[in-house]
Amino acid sequence: MRKTFMIAECLRRYAWWRLNRSDEHDEGRNARSAVALLDAAAYAAALPEGADVVARLCAAGYFSDEEFRLRGPAERLVRFWHYEEIGGGPGDLLTAIAEIPAPLKIPAQRDGEQPLRR
Repeated sequence: MRKTFMIAECLRRYAWWRLNRSDEHDEGRNARSAVALLDAAAYAAALPEGADVVARLCAAGYFSDEEFRLRGPAERLVRFWHYEEIGGGPGDLLTAIAEIPAPLKIPAQRDGEQPLRR
């Protein structure tokens, strides 16, 4: 599956999540966010596979097991995209996700030769 389609599918899932949360008391925020995410999904699907932002997302480690997965701050960014304020287009969203630094990897501390317990 093309990476651009994986990005689009991920954004569509968050758009549906927003649509399912909408009600008459949210003043259209959930619907606005969902429309912006669907727009970003369409933009991502239309990108060429060799686009710079796709390469940056790959380098940042967002692809695993044939799926585009958001982590921590990137997930929060997507979940609240255009929720309170309208700012930035689909390309800005993908660029912002790619620019979020990867979490630090702390090596597991081992006690002698004992295997780690989970």
